[in-house]
Parts: sequence; C-alpha cells; structure tokens
Amino acid sequence: MVRVGLIGFGLAGQAFHAPVIRGVQGMELACILERRGTRAQEKYPDVRVVRTIEELLSDKQIQLCVVATPNDSHYDLARACLLAGRDVVVDKPFAPTLRESEELVRLAAERGRLITVYQDRRWDGDFATVKKIVQSGRLGTVVEYEARFDRFRLEAKANAWRERADQPGAGVLFDLGPHVIDQALVLFGEPRAITASAFCQRESSQVDDAFDVCLEYPRLRAMARARIIAFAPGPHFLIHGTKGSFMKYGMDPQEERLRGENFPQGTDWGADWGVEAESLWGTLSLVGEPSVKVKTERGDYCGFYANVRDAIEKKAPLEVTPEQALRTMRALILAHKSSRERRTVEWNEAAE
Repeated sequence: MVRVGLIGFGLAGQAFHAPVIRGVQGMELACILERRGTRAQEKYPDVRVVRTIEELLSDKQIQLCVVATPNDSHYDLARACLLAGRDVVVDKPFAPTLRESEELVRLAAERGRLITVYQDRRWDGDFATVKKIVQSGRLGTVVEYEARFDRFRLEAKANAWRERADQPGAGVLFDLGPHVIDQALVLFGEPRAITASAFCQRESSQVDDAFDVCLEYPRLRAMARARIIAFAPGPHFLIHGTKGSFMKYGMDPQEERLRGENFPQGTDWGADWGVEAESLWGTLSLVGEPSVKVKTERGDYCGFYANVRDAIEKKAPLEVTPEQALRTMRALILAHKSSRERRTVEWNEAAE
C-alpha cells in the first residue's frame, strides 16, 4: 500500500487529485495539507488533515507527496519532500522556471526518489484515440496538427491567483499550455523551433488568457491553442495527413464529473466512467473512402496514479518521466520567450 500525502486542497487538490488517488487500488490518501478552512475534513472525514508541511512530513509512513498548490510554491514544497526522502508528484506546470524544474530532477536523482508531473490529459479518451490513429499510420504523413481549449468566460475570476500579474507562473499559457504542449511532444517529439503568442482577449485580464503555440518540425506544424472567448468552440483536435484527416469536437467528460457535486468515491467509478457520448465521436476522412465516426477510447485519470504506484513498487517504468517533464517545461518557457520577444526561437536556445 502506497500512503499518500496531498499538499493543497484548492481546485486541483479537490477535483483532480484526492478522488483520483482514492480511486486507485493499492493507494491510500493518508493526509491532506489544507492551510485554512474545513473543506478537506468535510469531504474526507476519515483522512488526517494538517496545516503545515512539517506536520505532514512528520508521518514517516507517507511515501508519496503530491504538490497541488499555486505554481510559485511548487519548487519549495517539492524540494522539502525530496529532502525528507519522499517520492513526489507535482501538479503541472512543474515549476515557474526551467532552472527550478531541473534542480528538482537533479535532487530526486541524487536522493534516489521518484519525481513526476501530473500530466493527466495523457489519459483523456480523445487523446488516446488521436494517439492510436496517428501511430497507426492511417493518416499517412501528418503535416498539420491542432489541439485547442476553447472556453467562454467574459470576466476574470476575482482574486484567482492564476489571473494575477504579480503571481509567478500565472496566465493561461502556464495553466493549459502544459496539457496541449505535452500531448504534441508525446506524439511528435522535440520540435526544431517554437513560435508563440500569449495574449489577452478580455479587457479585465491582467495576464494572458489566450495563446497560440506553433511547434515547428521539418514537414509538420503542431499548433497548441487556447481561447477564453469562444462561445461556439472549434474542434478540440484537427489533424491533416497525406492520406486523410481526423476532426474531433468536445472535451473529455472526466473533468466535468470530477468538479461536480457527485464526484466519484472509492475505487469503483462505474462502467461508464470516461465513456464519451457517441455524438462527440471524431470523424475520420480517408482518401477514396467514405467518412466514418471513430469511437472515442475510454478515458481514465486513475491510470496516472496506477502507473506511479507501479513505478514506486518497481513493477513498471514511469510513464511521465522526469526527462519528459523537463522537455515540456522547456517548450513552455520557450513559448513564453517567443511571445515576449516576438520571434521564432530555436529548440536549443536558452530557456529563460
């Protein structure tokens, strides 16, 4: 049994970590660090709740620490856990800077501890479907790929740290960028260059609320986009290749259920968990063939923590490796650099 300490009980801790940890057999949510308030105790009366990192780390039976706090605290908290001899999961993004991320990876290796980043969107059903189609070769040589997050929020959220200019790691590129950039890197590997623009669509925004990131390959352009004012969302995935195209609307259903009142409890989430409605299945159009609907693979965020459990127990290799986490951070920081300097940046440039 892997005993887990969850650090932070805001949106990420409540919706994307606590129920998922408890959904994995062989894992126990043993402790939650919530600095103020009573939400953790109300939702999980059987779990110990503490107010400080020192209290959490005093429990020597906690093997895995999960950092689900504002981005500017990721480095200090993850470092403290590593120095205390614990394995660590850090919510995306890894840290506000590549240097801090690299230091955490170095420290984990030095201490012989596991460290990874919560790239849960690799376990989206639609991404699993896209990955399967691309790797099958049915589209031929892929020359254009686009993944986008479209939302419709006309006003910034009051007092939200992600939307404050004085917060390191704020803005939607730091928030959603790690998802769509990581997915593109999983599919296509390191690009040769990045061209990006992070910008504001709302007058009330203090930091970027939309972005375009282009990962440039010899024959492929992989676009990662997000919009905050998109009442009628565009395709979530759009892929063109020499033998055909694939287009998919709609988002994976897991987030909406995890954020709702009837979030899953225990390890039995039901046979319909992560199953997408047929109306949202993507369309595959191949040269010389009629277009067909492609059933979306079943998504399951529990797969991330099941893999972490198996990696800790030496039963399987880690799926989101430290090297991949650093690759995603390099792309993210280079995208910010490209936007800031209004130019294309090479992959091997200094990421700062």
